[in-house]
Amino acid sequence: MSVASTVPVPYASYLRVYEPLAAFPEPERSHWARYAGRSGTPGAQEELRRSLADLLPTPPVPVPVHESGEAFVAHLDGVVVICPWRTRLRGWLAIRDLVAEGYPAAVLDAMLPPVVRGQVAGDFERWLVRNPDARPWIRTGVWHVPLRWFALFGDEDRSYEPGEPGSTEEGRAPVLRYRTTMAQARRRLARALRALRDSADDGPMTEGLIDVGRWLEEFHPRALVELDFGGLVHVVTSEWLAEDRSAAQLAEGLAALRAGDGEAASEAYGRLAERWRAVRDLRFAN
Repeated sequence: MSVASTVPVPYASYLRVYEPLAAFPEPERSHWARYAGRSGTPGAQEELRRSLADLLPTPPVPVPVHESGEAFVAHLDGVVVICPWRTRLRGWLAIRDLVAEGYPAAVLDAMLPPVVRGQVAGDFERWLVRNPDARPWIRTGVWHVPLRWFALFGDEDRSYEPGEPGSTEEGRAPVLRYRTTMAQARRRLARALRALRDSADDGPMTEGLIDVGRWLEEFHPRALVELDFGGLVHVVTSEWLAEDRSAAQLAEGLAALRAGDGEAASEAYGRLAERWRAVRDLRFAN
C-alpha cells in the first residue's frame, strides 16, 4: 500500500478563488495555460494526500522546500480559470495561525518541535522580504465552515453530489460546494456588511466579513469563488449534507436584519450557529 493511500483525510473546508489566465503575469501565465491543457489534473484529495504525507517523516516537513506548480482548474462562462495550490505559502500561514492560537507549550512542541518552528519562521520572514504582496488563493476552515463564508453565496449556487457513502477516493466521495462569480460574491458581502452595520453589530461576523472582503479585493474581477465542504463530507451523514442549506439560512437572517426584525435575525443565525457547533464538537468524539 502506498504512503498516500494511508494518509487520513482531514476534516476541513475550503474557500477558493479561481482566476482567468489573464490575471497571471508571464511566465506563470504560459505555465498555467499548458497545465490547463493536460488531462487528469489532480483534484482536492490528491492535494491533501501530498500535503499530509510530508507530516509522516520524523522530524516532520511542515512546509515544502519548493512551491507547488499544481493548481485546480475550472471553467467560468467557457473561460479557463485557475486556482494555484501555493502549498508552501499556505503551510507557512497555517503554522503562524497555529502558534497564534495559544496552544500549551507542551502540545505545540509535540506537534512541531521548537527547532522546526524556528527554522520555519525564519524561512518565512526571508521569503516575505522577496514576496511582500503574496497571498493564498485558498483559505481553510478546520472542522467547520466559517459562517461568514456563506455570505458570499446564494442557495442557487449550491451543488451536491451524494457519491458513495464512506468513500474517500477521488470522484467517489460526496461533494457539496457553492460556486459564484467574483462580482456576485463581492456584491453579497457588501450587502451583508451594510445590514450588520445598520444594526450596529460590529462583532466577530462583521470583522470576519471585512477580512474576507479585503482578501477578495486582491483578485481579478472576473474570477470564480468556490466554497468546498472538502473533508467535512466524511464526518457528517448523507442526510445532513442533503438537507444543509446554510447559505440560505444566513441569507434569511440577513434579510430579517435589513427588515429591522432583530428577533427573527437572531433566531435564524442561532439555528445556523448551533448546526455548525454540533459539527465542530465532533472533533472531541471517539
